[in-house]
Amino acid sequence: MKLLYAPASPYSSKVRMAARHVGITLEEIKVDTNANPAELVENNPLGKIPTLITDEGQAIYDSRAIMQYLNRVSDGGLYPKKAEKRTEAEVLEALADGITDCLLAIVYEKRSHPPEKVHQPWIDRQWEKVTRGLDHLNANMPKTGKKLNGGHFAMAGLIGYLMLRFPGEWEDGRVELTAWPARFAEKFEQYQTLRPQA
Repeated sequence: MKLLYAPASPYSSKVRMAARHVGITLEEIKVDTNANPAELVENNPLGKIPTLITDEGQAIYDSRAIMQYLNRVSDGGLYPKKAEKRTEAEVLEALADGITDCLLAIVYEKRSHPPEKVHQPWIDRQWEKVTRGLDHLNANMPKTGKKLNGGHFAMAGLIGYLMLRFPGEWEDGRVELTAWPARFAEKFEQYQTLRPQA
C-alpha cells in the first residue's frame, strides 16, 4: 500500500503512526500538495493528504477514513471492541482533529495573505476554539493504558503539530497536556521520528 503524505501534516503523522502500531507496512511517498502532483490528484480529486492507495488501487481519504480502513485490515487493532470505549476513542479523535483543523486555518490565513491583509478576527476565533479544546483535553486526559487507539494517535499528531508550529503559545497552565507526549513516547517509541516535522 502507498501513502501520499507530507512530513509536517498532523493528519499524515496520525496515519503513519497508527499503521506502524498495527504492523502495516506502507510505501510512504512525500508529496507537495501545492504542486498538484498527478499521483495525488488522480487518486484524490481534493488533492489533499494523506491519501492511501491500497494494493488493489483503491484510494482512501481523509485521515479518519484511512484510520477506519487500517482498523479493519488489522482486525480491530486501532479501536476498542466495546461500543462505549470505541465511542470514547472516536470522540477523542474528532476533538483532536477539530483542534488541528483550527490550527491549520490559522497557519493558512497567515501564509496566504500579506501581513496587512491577514484577518485577525478570524485568527482570534480559531484560537478561541483551540484554547477551549486544549483546556478540555488538559482537564479530561485520556487514559493511556496498555492499548493505544485511534484517538491517541490523533492527539499525538495534534500535540506534535503544536510543538512544530506554535511552540511557547499553548503550554502555559496545561501541565497534563505538556507532559503527555513523553508518556505517549514510552508506549510508542517512534513518536519522535513520526510526529509532524518541518
